[in-house]
Order: sequence, then structure tokens, then C-alpha cells
Amino acid sequence: MRVTRVTVLDVMDMPFVRTAKAKGIREKGIHIIHILKNALIPVITVIGLEFGSYLNGAVLTETIFGWDGIGRYAMEGITKRDYPVIMGCVLIGTIVFVLMNLIVDIIYH
Repeated sequence: MRVTRVTVLDVMDMPFVRTAKAKGIREKGIHIIHILKNALIPVITVIGLEFGSYLNGAVLTETIFGWDGIGRYAMEGITKRDYPVIMGCVLIGTIVFVLMNLIVDIIYH
């Protein structure tokens, strides 16, 4: 919410918004087409990066609550020094993070 608010306030001060107002475009059109479209870029970036971090941050949650999942599996691999398990979990986490960044880049278009 804070990122959205700050971004919208920054975009509202841009010259193209003033130009749109000077052309006589309705406020609703300015808000949707010009302001919201340009303000969503940083918001999508933050959402995508946070989603990838949440999936990789499941280690703590699964370990504390005893839930079965890749986070708990990785923790068991670390405590038992099972290197193939550790490498596999890190690889899966990396793939998830890269895929989230790819999805965010596709949404930009």
C-alpha cells in the first residue's frame, strides 16, 4: 500500500499527467490510463520479488510448525549434512525465484 501510494503521488507530478489535464481528458481517464498504468510497474516488481521470497522463506515456518514441505526437507538435509538434498532445495528455490522474475517481466509488457 505504501509503495502504491508513493508511486501514484510521484506519477501525478509527471509532465504527461499535466499535459493530459491540459488536453481536457476526463479525470477518470487520466487516473486509469495515465496514472495507474505507470504506477503499477514498481508495485508489480515488489509483489513479484516478495512472492519469490515468501516461497523461499518457508523454511522457518515449516520448521517451527512441523509442516511437511521443501523448507523442512531442506532443514533436515542441513542438520544431517546431506549435500545433494541441500543442493536440490537451493536449486528449486532459485528456479522459483527466477520464474517469478520472468513472470514479472512478462507482466510488464
